[in-house]
Amino acid sequence: MTATLSLKDLTSIFGILSEENAETQSLESLAAQLHQCFSKQDHYKVGSAIILLLQQSDFLPKPSQRLAAICLLHDLYRGESMAMNPFATAFVHLLHPPEENAKGSNRKLEYAGQLPWLSPVERNFLAHLITNPSKDLMKKTAVQILGSDLGAFHNVDLTGIQLALAERQSELPHTSRSAIPVILPDTDSRLSSVSLFPEQNVVKTAEALLVGQDAVVNQCLKPEFLRLAPPLHSCEDELVWLNISSPIEHKVAYDVTMCVSNCEGVEAKRLMARAFKGALTVQQQQHLRAVLDNDPKLVYHIGLTPSKLPDLVESNPLIAIEVLLKLMQSSQITEYFSVLVNMEMSLHSMEVVNRLTTTVDLPTEFVHLYISNCISTCETIKDRYMQNRLVRLVCVFLQSLIRNKIINVQELFIEVQAFCIEFSRIREAAALFRLLKQLESGEAGVVASGPSKNKTEC
Repeated sequence: MTATLSLKDLTSIFGILSEENAETQSLESLAAQLHQCFSKQDHYKVGSAIILLLQQSDFLPKPSQRLAAICLLHDLYRGESMAMNPFATAFVHLLHPPEENAKGSNRKLEYAGQLPWLSPVERNFLAHLITNPSKDLMKKTAVQILGSDLGAFHNVDLTGIQLALAERQSELPHTSRSAIPVILPDTDSRLSSVSLFPEQNVVKTAEALLVGQDAVVNQCLKPEFLRLAPPLHSCEDELVWLNISSPIEHKVAYDVTMCVSNCEGVEAKRLMARAFKGALTVQQQQHLRAVLDNDPKLVYHIGLTPSKLPDLVESNPLIAIEVLLKLMQSSQITEYFSVLVNMEMSLHSMEVVNRLTTTVDLPTEFVHLYISNCISTCETIKDRYMQNRLVRLVCVFLQSLIRNKIINVQELFIEVQAFCIEFSRIREAAALFRLLKQLESGEAGVVASGPSKNKTEC
C-alpha cells in the first residue's frame, strides 16, 4: 500500500466530487462510486487527500462539493466506532469550530490547516450523519440537502470522543502538538477570484501536492527538540533469571472452581471479584451485564461494597456504571457517591460521572463536589506533564456538562473562571473560558441548544 495517491486516483476523486456530480447525483451514489474506485486498504490515503482538499477552498469551491466531500469522508469508515475513526478530530472540529474573534466581528479566525466553517444546515446534516444516518437522507443530492430545512442544530455530545482524543494527545510530545501544516493558504482577497483559478490550474496544483514522491499530504513542520543522549544503563542484575542454578520456588496451584455450583449467581460473583483486580474481556463484561439485567437484585449479592468501588471504576468503568445505575434505589447509594467523589481523579472516574449525569438526576451537591475535587487535584499536582493532561480532561468534561445543561454554571462561575485563568496557557482551558464568557453575556443559545437533560452517552 502506497502512502500517496496516483494520478489515476486523484482523477477519480475529482471526478466523483465534480460540480456536476455533486449537484445531480445522490450522496448514496457518490459513496458507491468511491467504494468502487478504491479498496478498503486505500481508505486512509483517500481520506487524507479529502481533508487537504477541504482545507483549501480553491479545490472545492462549491458548497455542494464541500458537503459531498464531508459525506464521503464519513462513509470511508461507516459502521466503525467514531472514537477509532482516524479522522475523528476533523468531525469534532467541523461540529464545534473555534470561536469567532473576541472583538465580536463576523470575520472568522484564519489559520494554517483550517477546515471550512459549515452553515447550520451542513452542521445539522453532519450531526445526523454521525448519530443516526438515515437512508432517505443519503438518497438526496447535496444541493437538495443544502436547500432543505433540517430544523434547529442537532446537538451531538462528543464528550467520549473528545476525552479519548485529549487523552491520546496528552501522550504526544509537545513538539508534535505544536506542528503546523506545510501548506499555507493565501488569504489575500484580491487573489480569491474564480477567474484566476481555472479548473485545469486547480487540478495541476492538487496533482503537485498529492501525487508522487514529493507529495505533502500528512506532512507538517514542527520545532526541533534537541537533547543530550542519555547514559547507558547498567543491566548487571536484569538477566539473573537466566541463571538456572539459582533455587526455584514452587507453589501449589489449586483450582478453586472445582466442586462449585455453576449457577448464575456464583458466576457473577466470580466475575465481579475478577473485575476488582483487572479489566474483564468483552465477553465477560457482556455475560456479567446480561446476568444483572436478568436479575437486578443480584447486584446486592455479588460482593460489591463502597470501599471496592474505586478499584472497579479504574479497572472496568462500564461495569461500574451498570451496577451504580442498579443501586440507585439502594440505601447505600449516598456512600457510593461519597466514595466516587473522593477517589483519585482519572479518565475512568470522569467517564463514570459523566455517564451517570447524562442518564439519571444526580444530587447537585455531588456534582459540584466532584468538580471542586477535580479542580483541586489539577491545582495541587506537582508533575507538570500530568497536570496539563488532567487539565485538558477536566476542561472537556466541564464543557460537556455545560453544553448539556447538567450543571448551572453560575453556581460555580467564580471557581471555574479562576481555574481557566490559572491554566490559560492550555488551549482547552482557553476554550472553556470563552464558553463561560458567552454564557455570561447570554450568547450561548447555539452552544447549549437542546433539552435540559441530553441523554447522549459519553
